[in-house]
Amino acid sequence: MDLEAKVRKTVRKYSMFRHGDRVLVAVSGGPDSVALLGLLVDLKKELDLGLEVAHLEHGIRGDEAREDALFVSRLAERFSLPFHLRQLDLPGIRRAKGGGNLEDLARNERYQFFAELAGERGIHKLATAHTRDDRTETLLMWLLRGSGGRGLGAIPPMRRLGYKTGNLWLVRPLIEASRQEITGYLAANALSYRTDHTNLDRERLRNWIRLELLPRLRARLDLNLDERLARTADLVRDDEALLDMITRERLGRATRAGELVGSAVVGEHKAIQRRLIRLWLEQAKGDLRAVGFDHVDAILDFITRGPPQGRLSIPGGWEIVKEYDALRLEGKRGQPRQVRYSYELPPEGELDIPEAGMRLKTSRHAARLCARPRGDWEAVFDLARLPEKLTVRNFRAGDRFRPLGMHGRKKVKDLFIEKRVPRSLRSTLPLLAAGEEILWIPRCGRSSVAAVGPATPEVLRVELVLGQDQAQFWQY
Repeated sequence: MDLEAKVRKTVRKYSMFRHGDRVLVAVSGGPDSVALLGLLVDLKKELDLGLEVAHLEHGIRGDEAREDALFVSRLAERFSLPFHLRQLDLPGIRRAKGGGNLEDLARNERYQFFAELAGERGIHKLATAHTRDDRTETLLMWLLRGSGGRGLGAIPPMRRLGYKTGNLWLVRPLIEASRQEITGYLAANALSYRTDHTNLDRERLRNWIRLELLPRLRARLDLNLDERLARTADLVRDDEALLDMITRERLGRATRAGELVGSAVVGEHKAIQRRLIRLWLEQAKGDLRAVGFDHVDAILDFITRGPPQGRLSIPGGWEIVKEYDALRLEGKRGQPRQVRYSYELPPEGELDIPEAGMRLKTSRHAARLCARPRGDWEAVFDLARLPEKLTVRNFRAGDRFRPLGMHGRKKVKDLFIEKRVPRSLRSTLPLLAAGEEILWIPRCGRSSVAAVGPATPEVLRVELVLGQDQAQFWQY
């Protein structure tokens, strides 16, 4: 089968194009991308494709890179296609970002350019020139690095780009073609191309795999090695897709108001546990940059064997904050802000507490109609036995409380620990007090002051109303 027929088969197999699609073709000037452009030009009339050419000059290789850009612009002109060029100072961008891997940064800038350009031009398909050889190299590279299924799935034929682009699909029409077939196509069609000499640097892992490891493996085994490894990548990717679908479904049950529920994670199979943590982190921080296997396992250990409350640092200046069974992601803390508030409780009506994001409601009722609270967020007092002035304030260091039915006083801090109140909530939880005496701590208990009895004629009902979405957040 010649290359043109193979590419047509690949395009049909994965439904890469629809009749009339507008396609942005990423062309570096190298042999693979030149062949891709030539093949798509051949398919242009058949599929009524609208083709445009894009090239990014990274500002790394000096005159050689500028000559590459000129070559691609002339190639686009030869095929009468619109040409788009962006020139960057990638070393300067890396300095501004405080460092980082240059190859990763180049890849990110390249796809960002393609995505922005596609959005401006109303294009929904981006074609790149990845080949079967690239898939083989990628699989081996990630295998040697100890990757999981996502890496071993290598390069998929199609995927949606996640650069705030809406409906932009990355398609790879050459993904089942070998580099040898591409070289033959270029020669048969008299298409010249550029050579990037950095691809000959064997210090780079991918280049070493391509130039040294793979030739030895093919010689030791057989020339069908790439086909078998491509099939392996397909199988791994299909399995990974199923596990990802299961994980996304389970994540809904393993999170509450954006927090990860530890008990829900450890109740899953180990394979799902790690994926739940990775997916939660990815959604919470936007990416998984610098987060590896060891970090995920450290989070699992933090859940199962860590302290009831604590913090765990992960790369990128983030911390996992654990409060009993709940974990949340935060930027590393500076000096904590001291919260201190005190309000007078109105005899009837509502009191907003912005520091806590809550509201207190008070109302008077005949005792025979409202003798008991309806839940942990309410308290009922004998109105006649209450002091005239009541205050609502937050916790202070050294606070003590005399719970109803208990002799002696208990430290409020100890009560918070006993009732498993998360540390982050303790400083803002509203307490009802009369002078120095604490009368009620929502969800924790009330004192014996103004307890309702058989002779109580009228009661004051105090209700704490949670803010939007706080009902789940406060399930301690």
